[in-house]
Amino acid sequence: MSEIAISASNLGKRYDIGARAEGDYRYKAMRDVLTDLALKPFRFMRSVARGERPSGHSERQLFWALKGLDFEIEHGQVVGVIGRNGAGKSTLLKVLSRVTEPTEGRVRIWGRVGSLLEVGTGFHPELSGRDNIFMNGAILGMRREEIARKFDEMVAFAEVEKFIDMPVKRYSSGMYLRLAFAVAAHLEPEILLVDEVLAVGDVAFQKKCLGKMGDVSRRGRTILFVSHNMTALRNLCTRAIWLSNGQVVEDGDAGTVVGHYLQENAISQHESVWPDPATAPGNDIVRLHSVRVLPQLDESTDRITVRTPIRLEFSYWNFEPDALLHVSLHLYSLEEVCVFNVASQPAKRPVGLLRDSCEIPPNLLNDGNYYIRLLVVRDFSTFVFNYPNVAAFEVDDIEREGAWFGKWPGVVRPAIHWESEVLEIGPPVARHEPAPPLAHR
Repeated sequence: MSEIAISASNLGKRYDIGARAEGDYRYKAMRDVLTDLALKPFRFMRSVARGERPSGHSERQLFWALKGLDFEIEHGQVVGVIGRNGAGKSTLLKVLSRVTEPTEGRVRIWGRVGSLLEVGTGFHPELSGRDNIFMNGAILGMRREEIARKFDEMVAFAEVEKFIDMPVKRYSSGMYLRLAFAVAAHLEPEILLVDEVLAVGDVAFQKKCLGKMGDVSRRGRTILFVSHNMTALRNLCTRAIWLSNGQVVEDGDAGTVVGHYLQENAISQHESVWPDPATAPGNDIVRLHSVRVLPQLDESTDRITVRTPIRLEFSYWNFEPDALLHVSLHLYSLEEVCVFNVASQPAKRPVGLLRDSCEIPPNLLNDGNYYIRLLVVRDFSTFVFNYPNVAAFEVDDIEREGAWFGKWPGVVRPAIHWESEVLEIGPPVARHEPAPPLAHR
């Protein structure tokens, strides 16, 4: 077998986007279609006589989802594909899975391909989970004996033993996802294509899936993994391809490419104000007035370092008298890792403009980019307002003592006090310490 698993040469995928005629935004009955066909010649002549553009004319617009991609992936490589929404990541996997044909260029694949592009792709809703496992295995080219040998392991992994003979149209999205991933990973294709579907599952299932993909990669299988989870991608992949506007921006070591991608897409939004309560983000219960990220050391600059205390202020209008409210803050790194969650003290709030604030102490956060998710909670547990990216800021490194200036690992970087002392001077001597007494039970 060739050392190359996937080869793409001048790969491009183009979509034709046409402007629909007015009123053409619904499905039509057959009688409407026949009436339009009969009247079309008369409408055309009338438009020409008036010097107008013929009605129903659809002006073509060409959109290149992929353009000029050239890359090779060797057998056994685990490659992550990253990029912002609309960069062409999912389109690339659909082309490689033969769900859609490329407009130009060529793709060559050596080996059996298994793909998990979205929840339940390839499942027939009327068939049971058992039947879908055998059907998907047959599509992958597996013999019935091979599928039967892996069947119990797949069902156990998906945790759907009680529902395996139920039609999958009655499965929840989580059950769909678990079974679809189990089939794709356990039938041992030479090449596994995984789109950003793990975000649908819970945390425990995500860990299980990532562990399974790690096992698959250690067996020498090739994995192409699309994800916005930079931490999982860096841990799982040895190589990353960064796409933007359907083209390759960078292709290389996963850690290096992810670092460049995060740096390029870093955002800083220290203050946002919505002066009009009628148009501010929110609803009939609360509306947001302002969000401020205030460094507390040097008032002449908004630069934040790992030693800077940060004050966070959130003001909002409350429209319900005596509503029991509090603010919940989730701080995330740019890799989408939740650093911490803190909340204000619940209290009955009057109608009016309110402000809640807190302070992040110095020597807590590591250098990097962070964003804030803000929630207003009523009656201790009901979310009445959720703003996923209400503010963002960057924490810079500082001048360090010593000769090492590499990236400090972790999302936190606390200044913890250490003590050092000399217990004995001279060459080491064997010491016979008495055994500690046994603890009484």
